[in-house]
Amino acid sequence: MTELIIQDEMQEYLSSSKYIDWTSNTIVEKANELKKYAKDEIHLIKTIYEYVRDEIRHSWDAQDKRVTKVASEVLEQKVGICWAKSNLLTALLRACEIPAGICYQRLTLGDTPETGFCIHALNAVYIRELDRWIRLDARGNKAGVDAQFNLEQEQLAFPVRNEIGEIDYKIVYSQPSHKLMNVLETHTDALDMYMNYLPDEI
Repeated sequence: MTELIIQDEMQEYLSSSKYIDWTSNTIVEKANELKKYAKDEIHLIKTIYEYVRDEIRHSWDAQDKRVTKVASEVLEQKVGICWAKSNLLTALLRACEIPAGICYQRLTLGDTPETGFCIHALNAVYIRELDRWIRLDARGNKAGVDAQFNLEQEQLAFPVRNEIGEIDYKIVYSQPSHKLMNVLETHTDALDMYMNYLPDEI
């Protein structure tokens, strides 16, 4: 498993904030609803993860121009890019008192460096029963992308190809990048933003 860098106190990974507004009624209600289907904490984490992965559409896959940012907004509109989806997954987990944070990768926008690079967001969650953090990628599966909840072997959306300039950052942040959130705040067309305005470094 990947060795992750936990840079904040555990309490920070349970906090509520502007973008991870887990104390909002919509987040709490959805968290409580998902709890009903879980037999234990590990099953609850898997249930929440698969809900965000499968039921919240990735903006590009859906060709949806709406720009969502705050976790409750992502839940209500059921769409967002990976940065927004990672906010929602973090919020739902924290609403269940499960420590969670956000991780980043630098990936090619297409298949090759010539297509440019972008910053991809995913999540890390603390598994109390195992006393360790694991990463989960709720971007949304499609042809060629098969991210899964797997305690034995990390199974993310994209393999990181260091040889072509991609980077797998190991830090688990308790809050999303201000730089990335500012991009969401200053755009109104998610598709145009996705094609032309995604930064290539954190």
